[in-house]
Amino acid sequence: MAALLAGGVMAESPVPQRDYVLLEQRDRGTDHFTQGLYYDGERWWESSGRYGQSWLAQYTDPGKSPVRRQWLSANRFAEGLAVLGGKLYLLTWRAGELQVYRSDDLSRLGTRHYAGEGWGLTTDGELLIMSNGSDELTFRDPDTFAIKRRLQVHGGDGDWSHLNELEYAHGLVWANIWQDSRIIAIDPETGEVRGQVDLTALQPDVRQPGTVANGIAWDRQRNALWVTGKYWPRLYLIRPQGLGFATGASTGSAGEDRKATGGPNTGSQPR
Repeated sequence: MAALLAGGVMAESPVPQRDYVLLEQRDRGTDHFTQGLYYDGERWWESSGRYGQSWLAQYTDPGKSPVRRQWLSANRFAEGLAVLGGKLYLLTWRAGELQVYRSDDLSRLGTRHYAGEGWGLTTDGELLIMSNGSDELTFRDPDTFAIKRRLQVHGGDGDWSHLNELEYAHGLVWANIWQDSRIIAIDPETGEVRGQVDLTALQPDVRQPGTVANGIAWDRQRNALWVTGKYWPRLYLIRPQGLGFATGASTGSAGEDRKATGGPNTGSQPR
């Protein structure tokens, strides 16, 4: 063992690949450049990006028009969002601006500021957790948005930069990776990647540029994750195997019972 340590041979174990069961799929509009996604069991909140086209919406049926929608100014690029304590927190990409809304009616409550880029946002119920496109997460005070601690993500021999949309479920931070078909589960205490799920089988066969996987929302009632992507025509409800989710096959309302795995799908796509 001493010889191995001295030679620098010791390495972290590979990150486990997790299968999943597809429970349901739901159609939606194809104009969603999805940045943030949240579901409380009855209502959805979603942010859609791009300059001059960014919006924040609340809806009860993904296939119908939003119940309410707020358009951002043309010089703001909507990014990740989190819902906590009756408030909705929305990042902007390069403006360094966190916009705060009332979650029930999307009325604007205020603004906070931060340095650098904003990508994904979630919450552990106490702090907001933010990604900025690197391999680092920051844990922030929801009132001031001040950084409480930083966490570097690591595990196996993977490159965990470009962390994007985030979701907190079963004590783990789930993250999209920009331009990659995988979502990963991160230990919020150590930063270790505990597992990865590949969504290649769900990737739509469309020619629209930028159709990368992005968007994760925990369905607590059904103990599963809703996943989608930018310009994806559907939302998919999947149940990963393990990591707090039930193990074994299960059938959802769509009558599907399917396990899937795959390899990473990367490419040069616009953010």
